[in-house]
Amino acid sequence: MHICVVGVGYVGLVTGACFAEFDVSVTCVDKDEARIELLQQGEVPFYEPGLAELVSKNVKAGRLSFTTDAGSAIRQALVVFIAVGTPSAPDGGADLKYIREVAVTIGQNLDGYKVIVTKSTVPVGTGQMISQIIEEQRKSDVAFDVVSNPEFLREGAAIEDFMRPNRVVIGAESDQAIAILKDLFSPLYLIETPFVVTDVQTSEMIKYASNAFLATKVSFINEMANICEQVGADVHQVAKGMGLDRRIGPKFLHAGPGFGGSCFPKDIKAIDKIGHDHGYSFEIVKAVMRVNNRQRKLMVEKINKALGGVKGKNLAILGLTFKPNTDDMREAPSIAIIRGLQRQGAKIRAFDPAGMKEARKMLKSIYYAKDAYDAANGAHGLVIITEWNQFRNLNWNRMAELLKEPVVVDLRNIYEPKKMQALGFHYTCVGRQTSV
Repeated sequence: MHICVVGVGYVGLVTGACFAEFDVSVTCVDKDEARIELLQQGEVPFYEPGLAELVSKNVKAGRLSFTTDAGSAIRQALVVFIAVGTPSAPDGGADLKYIREVAVTIGQNLDGYKVIVTKSTVPVGTGQMISQIIEEQRKSDVAFDVVSNPEFLREGAAIEDFMRPNRVVIGAESDQAIAILKDLFSPLYLIETPFVVTDVQTSEMIKYASNAFLATKVSFINEMANICEQVGADVHQVAKGMGLDRRIGPKFLHAGPGFGGSCFPKDIKAIDKIGHDHGYSFEIVKAVMRVNNRQRKLMVEKINKALGGVKGKNLAILGLTFKPNTDDMREAPSIAIIRGLQRQGAKIRAFDPAGMKEARKMLKSIYYAKDAYDAANGAHGLVIITEWNQFRNLNWNRMAELLKEPVVVDLRNIYEPKKMQALGFHYTCVGRQTSV
């Protein structure tokens, strides 16, 4: 089987490389000539553990190729995956201009039966829109099917999530399309992956519902953390006690500075807009957004309090990306927190293992350090914003020598308060009691 993946961003490239690993012939298409040239040279334009190696392996094996010629790639393929961006529009809804562009191109190059698969996160009804555009653009009465197959890839663990997913969702009206998709995903049957086969509209909604619920868990535990600080409880133990209930589960119950990234902020705005467009006010997601925005402001207040004011002080910031194992800075909590600290007169010395190239595009007037210890050198306090593994075992004796003041604000609760205090640090975290 030959497939085409339109869009070589995060989702498209991971999808293409992983299908190639399944011994499928894959052509990845993008109109960004520089990005395609980079990939043809064997370089991956963003950081994702294991992806560069997987791409290189399958290019050498002849199963994976890259081109800007969308028409040729579409005509060769039986299955065409749409994996282009759906950024937030000014009204909060998903901007579908790239989806429309791809649908037009597919319609103009439809020369035989094809399965058109929406991998991008799109509002309910997008599949129908794609079908209408293709029907309008096709030159002859050639049959095709439009399928929804949402992605559930975690940045930093995308290959594992594709190869060993919790589930595969297929939304389709055609038995033929379902059979072709099942054949394409056949390696996952061997590991007994659950398949959810439904209609297109329901499949489109599953993605939004999943992300909205996970974002709700994050905002909920952050609310609990704020209350725990007031009443003297430990949110770490509260989350553990909650998570052991199988109806709740432990995932996404980690208090901190709030969620970011390319999915949660965009998708909860989009599902709120979907509700609004249909005359319904989605109150829970509205609250989730408010809590997430407030949490970042509360983190600035927490840092300010821990240092007795930040004006004129140097702060070491460890971690800039929205989560570990990615270089993605989109909607990262660090952006709002650092800008808030800068407005109050703080000077920032920052380090991130992968995100500093992207950070430089949006965070100015910052010293970008060569490592965590360089960031701490001469700083009045240290703030952990992203929980990279290399920050979990820092040499605190060395840190104590480098810092002007022994102040640590751990926004990810990586360390135990008592141990840090025993080392002589004025330690502050989120939702846990600390005494200084």
